[in-house]
Amino acid sequence: MSMALVAIGTDMMLPAFGAMRSDFGLPPDSTAMAGVVTAYFLGLAIGPIAFGPLADRFGRKPMLYVGYGIYILGAAASAIAPGLGLLLVARFVGGLGAAGPRVITLSVVRDRFEGEAMSRAMSFIMAVFVLAPIVAPTLGALIASVGSWRWIFWASAILAGAVAVWATRLQESLDPVNRMELRFGRILEATRGVLSNRQTLGYTLALTSLMGVFTSYLASSEIIYGEVFDSADQFPVLFGSMAAVMGSAMLANGLVVGRFGTRRLAHVVMLAYVVAAMGFLAVTVINEGRPPLAVFLGGLAVMLVAQSLLMPNFNTIAMDPMGAVAGTASAVVGTISTAGGALIGAFLDRSFDGTVIPFTLGFAVLGVLALGFILWAEQGRLFRPLRPLVTAG
Repeated sequence: MSMALVAIGTDMMLPAFGAMRSDFGLPPDSTAMAGVVTAYFLGLAIGPIAFGPLADRFGRKPMLYVGYGIYILGAAASAIAPGLGLLLVARFVGGLGAAGPRVITLSVVRDRFEGEAMSRAMSFIMAVFVLAPIVAPTLGALIASVGSWRWIFWASAILAGAVAVWATRLQESLDPVNRMELRFGRILEATRGVLSNRQTLGYTLALTSLMGVFTSYLASSEIIYGEVFDSADQFPVLFGSMAAVMGSAMLANGLVVGRFGTRRLAHVVMLAYVVAAMGFLAVTVINEGRPPLAVFLGGLAVMLVAQSLLMPNFNTIAMDPMGAVAGTASAVVGTISTAGGALIGAFLDRSFDGTVIPFTLGFAVLGVLALGFILWAEQGRLFRPLRPLVTAG
């Protein structure tokens, strides 16, 4: 549920972008509202810089509640923001708060699991993270239909409060032996260890590439469905169905990763991803950037299934060598992948030209880039197994 809060922080307000444009005096086809997503993701990227080391020093649970508090503050500020500029600031604050639950969730998983067991746990958590958008846009549209779009942010704040109450059941997972001194030199040393590990850095950069096109999808989906396919009224259903596809794939990942192995599965899917992305781009170009909606949804579903099988496994492989500094490692991985993804996504958003060619080109180019990072991380040797299955107490 903590990870679901991160997703709800973006997805519940997507159907209200039209009303927000109207309130702020923007034209109906303006892409400025994508900044509402980008600002949130930038906060989500910067927040781990503080939350990771603090969680390694003071424990997971105290910092989880700090994150909840800042998240609620950002949601409340968004609800009362008088203009787009202040809304973007409030969204950035909300992203900072969301970084806490995100970093702590990944840190707790690494505290308790290793190897394939960690991959299965990560898949389940990421599935919940992705399944949240099935409900979120519909709920946001319902709230916006009976009241102001501002009530969507109040609903986010209330939900965060409810999750905070539920999280009182969580036990502290940080072993006292692994508590890290809160000294700049010690933090720098741990960060250097993360960045100097070829496996961790390579898979983090590959994850960043995938996050770039995924962030663009989140920010641009409303205008793509509305402007390119004239299906604005169907947006909650279309967006939710794609989220259901992703969530189902992530749940399936948890079942199959034990049979095939995290690395082998990730590498096979990565190669298939590049081939599928090239095909998706070719179909789009042949149709001059406006393929039939059913064709677009079919290609998008294939790409999102592949992303669902890659993102949790890339996270697992990146975090696997970092048990002693899980909080800091989670922060570094999260900051690089989220900040880089937000910036790449913002570039793709601005490339929107009334067709889906820039979007599908992003899948192809970033897929090739991700494959390159993996080949570098593995020194050209794919399909090697991860460590044997180990479950920590």
